[in-house]
Amino acid sequence: MVDSFGRRITYVRMSVTDRCDLRCRYCMSERMTFMPRSDLLDFEEIVALADVLIARGVKRIRLTGGEPLVRRNVMYLIQQLGSRVGEGLEEVTLTTNGTQLAANAEQLFAAGVRRINVSLDSLDPRRFAHITRRGRLDQVLDGIETAASAGLAIKINMMALAGVNDDEFHTMLAWCGARGFDLTLIETMPLGEVEDHRPERYLSLQDVLSELRERWTLTPSLHRSGGPARYYDVREGGMRLGLITPMSQNFCDGCNRIRIAATGTVYGCLGHEQKVELREILRQNGPEAVDAALDRLLAGKPQRHSFDLTQPATVRHMSVTGG
Repeated sequence: MVDSFGRRITYVRMSVTDRCDLRCRYCMSERMTFMPRSDLLDFEEIVALADVLIARGVKRIRLTGGEPLVRRNVMYLIQQLGSRVGEGLEEVTLTTNGTQLAANAEQLFAAGVRRINVSLDSLDPRRFAHITRRGRLDQVLDGIETAASAGLAIKINMMALAGVNDDEFHTMLAWCGARGFDLTLIETMPLGEVEDHRPERYLSLQDVLSELRERWTLTPSLHRSGGPARYYDVREGGMRLGLITPMSQNFCDGCNRIRIAATGTVYGCLGHEQKVELREILRQNGPEAVDAALDRLLAGKPQRHSFDLTQPATVRHMSVTGG
């Protein structure tokens, strides 16, 4: 799959549910109305769609939500996708809030998952509860420990929030380094309907990078994970720091991904409403009809996003955490 700007699409972020057991302030409204389950792709449809994508050159599939592990019997789906690894697909990965990891980590590894991203925005229990509105930090930390023991490589995703957790970046970097985890910091972006006023929470990671360099030796890294992060090797911690900068430093020139909502809506870019609807195509005409719809999407994939924190969210029902 190649778009009109010559960018090859090899990475797909695939949401399996819009539901989540947390209500992170930068991601969701406190009182959410979720989609009827009948609107979601079933697991067989997701696998059929994945097979089309793999046949067209997709190498990485990342499962997201909401929180993917709250969908009933999701391990069946992960096992099915994991069986495609080595058959055109290079890896299946997962972004999770960590609340369900303790119960699922060993099954994830057995299904073929080898690395995961865990969203963790604070190491302070009270602050964590404030950000997530209902989360327990000890539950997430237990899940992370279980996942590491199961053999999963872990990258921590931390949303950089001015006036909320901007005094914890050094602490989080040291905590990750002591455990062999990489850390990615993410700028807030206008995705999802939330009550918080986003411009007040925005923090440029270019400023954060300058602050971190006062304490840490950061060297630009050649490492690439398949997602939008730019990485730095951290000499003192022996780990990597990633930065996802949709607002301060556009990364669209190298965009290699599309995003698929749990309903089968496919977005070429989260900064635009440009999309195609695959659910009915898949249900009425089968996987072979999906190719033409994907070609329409790629032909119209924008050159770059145009996020504006002062404007209403564009895509409203997909996870904002990074890839």
